[in-house]
Amino acid sequence: MSFPQSRPRRLRQSPLLRKMVQETALSVENLICPLFVTHGKGVRKEIASMPGTYQLSIDSLIKESQEILNLGIPAVILFGIPRKKDGRGSEAYSPTGIIQQAVTALKDRVPDLVVITDVCLCEYTNHGHCGVVKGNRVLNDPTLELLAREAVSHAKAGADLVAPSDMMDGRVQAIRSALDREGFEMTPILSYAAKYASAFYGPFREAADSMPQFGDRKSYQMDPPNVREALREVAMDIDEGADIVMVKPALPYLDVIYRVRSAFNVPVAAYHVSGEYAMLKAAARLKWLDENRVMMETLTSIRRAGADLILTYYAKDAARLLRP
Repeated sequence: MSFPQSRPRRLRQSPLLRKMVQETALSVENLICPLFVTHGKGVRKEIASMPGTYQLSIDSLIKESQEILNLGIPAVILFGIPRKKDGRGSEAYSPTGIIQQAVTALKDRVPDLVVITDVCLCEYTNHGHCGVVKGNRVLNDPTLELLAREAVSHAKAGADLVAPSDMMDGRVQAIRSALDREGFEMTPILSYAAKYASAFYGPFREAADSMPQFGDRKSYQMDPPNVREALREVAMDIDEGADIVMVKPALPYLDVIYRVRSAFNVPVAAYHVSGEYAMLKAAARLKWLDENRVMMETLTSIRRAGADLILTYYAKDAARLLRP
């Protein structure tokens, strides 16, 4: 019917009526909070380019994680800052590495929290790349063994899920085989399946001290113009054993999230990355935007595009607004 018989405004007249016909629901259960863990005690160092986000020692991590769980957020994902780095990122898969220690402590002190671990080498290598390097080349196949060792070490420490973010070909299969072989066949894999070589990662590299010392990551992370390639990457990861697939970043790739959600019947995650967060923080500090409104609008748009799970540095702030 046409106007005046059809009046869409009829269903917008009150907050309760709008809520009743709302098509997309964002809830605290959709949120995952990224956290950065470092050595030491009593450390809570704010990251300059990511206000409200911190590098945390394990004792501070436990306090932060308890607060996160009390807000109803079900999960965190951990990124480690090692004491020492080397060419093969050996602290990434050391039984006494920072992530391994952090996971053990969290599962002991905050057992109900779902603990996800980032599986990659970039934070742990002295060259800042996500794999084994020979000359100026990042080698794919020799990296797979190290990623598998890292994932198994996280599972042994008690990780609930492991999340490979390196974008090496075949890493999901290598990790799934290693986990199954070591008796962790029930440990799920959240794969960074479509991770783009994005300019929005800058603040994260400050937070995790993971800037490449030469070149860039374009030879293994995806080219931003491509979406058919993303669908191929996702399909390969599912075939290799991924339980959840992720698109990263989120906002410049809402169309990719939608395409992945439409094509595959597995849970889809999206990472609202550091640069996206930093832009909103900067605009809010200059009083150019209402921070709470743009935060919720942004996260809802990611959910509307099809993401079941959203990794976001805004998790705590959003949870406070979402709680009844």
